[in-house]
Amino acid sequence: MNLDNPRLQAREATRLAEGLRTVALLEATKGIVVLLAGMGMFALLHQDVQALAERLVQHAQLNLASHYPRIFLDLAAGLNDRRLWQLAAAALAYALLRMVEAYGLWRRRQWAQWLAALSGGIYLPFELAELHRQVTGLGLLVLAVNAAIVGFMAYSLHRERAAAAG
Repeated sequence: MNLDNPRLQAREATRLAEGLRTVALLEATKGIVVLLAGMGMFALLHQDVQALAERLVQHAQLNLASHYPRIFLDLAAGLNDRRLWQLAAAALAYALLRMVEAYGLWRRRQWAQWLAALSGGIYLPFELAELHRQVTGLGLLVLAVNAAIVGFMAYSLHRERAAAAG
């Protein structure tokens, strides 16, 4: 694309800013969801999580012996207060990272673009491995969105470098 025309440059800058803000909103949303889940861990403190999980599976009228409910119940069996605190702390750290990234992207900070590209890129091999194991619509969607974000961040960083070079 030839960006010698000032109008095209302005339009390109507007599109990049809109794209960065869209990704910032997505990252902030991820951070908020994980923060809420982490806060939910506190509601489970001093509770019999295994019994709670069994009641939840029964309430949903799922077969306790089938594969996915069994995974859920096995995970619940391993939760104690110490582990819940660890999970809540990890959720807080992840949410904080996503919020800082969102702030930086909203403000068009180059470090945030690098963070978004690198943190998104880390997940790509795992997403591909999961799709190799089993192709699902959700897996394809997650991979496509993540690859699009990584590609957009690379493009944005490239455009900024080209603009700085003159």
